[in-house]
Amino acid sequence: MDSKDALIQALGLKSVLRAGWVRAGVKQPESVAAHSWGMALLATQLCPEDLNLQRVLELCILHDVAEVIVGDITPHDEITVDEKRRLEREAFASMGIDAEEIFHEYEEQSSAESQFVRYLDKLDMALQAEIYEGQGLDLSEFKKAIEEW
Repeated sequence: MDSKDALIQALGLKSVLRAGWVRAGVKQPESVAAHSWGMALLATQLCPEDLNLQRVLELCILHDVAEVIVGDITPHDEITVDEKRRLEREAFASMGIDAEEIFHEYEEQSSAESQFVRYLDKLDMALQAEIYEGQGLDLSEFKKAIEEW
């Protein structure tokens, strides 16, 4: 796959809906790409000075890109964490974009930046749950994740 095709494929993330919001009955749920953008926005405002903001932004933008192939796998799906990681690793390898190192760093939580991005992942979800609760839904399970972190 050439780089143009790889990038077009990755941009398909704009059309992959966040499965947890779909399952919860949210009207017009955000895409995975919108979630990544939300994390990047939070990073620009909350990133501690001792972290590398460029790396944080790369992690925010690329950590879920394999979902364009495997979909948004949630804890409610009957897929083990190891199987999810295997599927995502294979997806990254097949895509032809430079993101495997980022994915590995995020999954292994091997840097302070990746640990901060995991926090942003939960924070974005909790803030988005507050927005969606305006639709009259009980989304406390999504907000609980941030409290547990």
